[in-house]
Amino acid sequence: MARLLAGLVMLALALGEASANDWPAFRGPTGQGHSTERDLVVEWSETANVHWKVPVPGRGWSSPVVADGQVWLTTATGDDAGSLRLLAFDIESGDPVLDVEVFRVDVAASPNPKNSLASPTPIVDGDRVYVHFGADGTAALTTAGERVWAARFPYVTQHGNGGSPLLYDGHLFLSIDGYDTAYVVSLDAESGEERWRTLRRAPVSQAYSTPLAIEVDGQSQLVSIGAFRTTAYDPDTGAEVWEVSYGDGFSNVPAPVYGHGLVYIATGFQVPSLLAVRADGRGDVTASHTAWTLRRGAPHTPSPLLVDDLLYLVSDLGVATCVDARTGEVQWQHRLGGNYSASPVFADGRIYFQSEEGVTTVVALGNSYLELAVNELDGVTLASPAVAAGSFFIRTGTHLYRIGG
Repeated sequence: MARLLAGLVMLALALGEASANDWPAFRGPTGQGHSTERDLVVEWSETANVHWKVPVPGRGWSSPVVADGQVWLTTATGDDAGSLRLLAFDIESGDPVLDVEVFRVDVAASPNPKNSLASPTPIVDGDRVYVHFGADGTAALTTAGERVWAARFPYVTQHGNGGSPLLYDGHLFLSIDGYDTAYVVSLDAESGEERWRTLRRAPVSQAYSTPLAIEVDGQSQLVSIGAFRTTAYDPDTGAEVWEVSYGDGFSNVPAPVYGHGLVYIATGFQVPSLLAVRADGRGDVTASHTAWTLRRGAPHTPSPLLVDDLLYLVSDLGVATCVDARTGEVQWQHRLGGNYSASPVFADGRIYFQSEEGVTTVVALGNSYLELAVNELDGVTLASPAVAAGSFFIRTGTHLYRIGG
């Protein structure tokens, strides 16, 4: 465990993001749902271990991010038209410190009732904040709220925006996956200028996943899950390194995770599977590098969580599964109850599963199920929690919480 945590800290620093003790992007400093925080609370409720609770205007399901003493969110407000906004709150008091409009759009509601116009999670890096609103626009702002650059990449989807951007080595990467067009694009993080764009192979369809940067045999790869296939790219050039296909998988939401030389990929809508794919291949590796496949219990929406030799999953209908990460052998399954969109997190030696109904189930690490606590807050919780400053930051449909002793 100590070697794992040390490796995650080194990866966070290599990615050039904020301090590993912050939570500067979707799924934290490594993009894989891990925190190095200690002495976190295990139990909470509306009346216990709530450091503060503050209202959040508008509607949005971007996850909280935490950096340099502030908590950041995006939201959409308005009745007839939509104002797409960036918000910041003081980490100690919860007081709002920034509320600025980034884009204005003609519609005020997402086409999917479980989605929003502000679902992708922002990224904080130094004095910059990067925000993405799908086809409605992408921008870099200063932490004071001043726009540095803006860009738009139009595409058509059934359910609106979803996947978050990735910041890596001076690049801002976006997965653009629509019915009409699909590609991965790299932007210069400083200027917003396009560095490269690589089209997806036909056929294309909608997908909502967040890319992940990994290192394989000393070489960086950008892994991007799309409809029908996942592709690894050279992050400097956009050249394809390898791809794996999975038939009719589309509307993919979960982000990939990486370990043991394997990329773990949830394949998409209808009947999802989870693939473990060796990342050292070239070209089409579907037949040659698929190490194992899980066909029951794979998620539609929550991302997988890899801790040591175990992979933890939760299906949208609330069935948690633990498998051996190397072999795919199921270690345990347990029905948690409720529905799930948020991705689980690993913190302080425990796994935290957060349901859409505001219930967080805390589970011990290990190859047998051991429940430690069940905690409930008021409101709907589709956004994934953030972990920083000895606390959990949880967004509901109406409020932002800091949970801590």
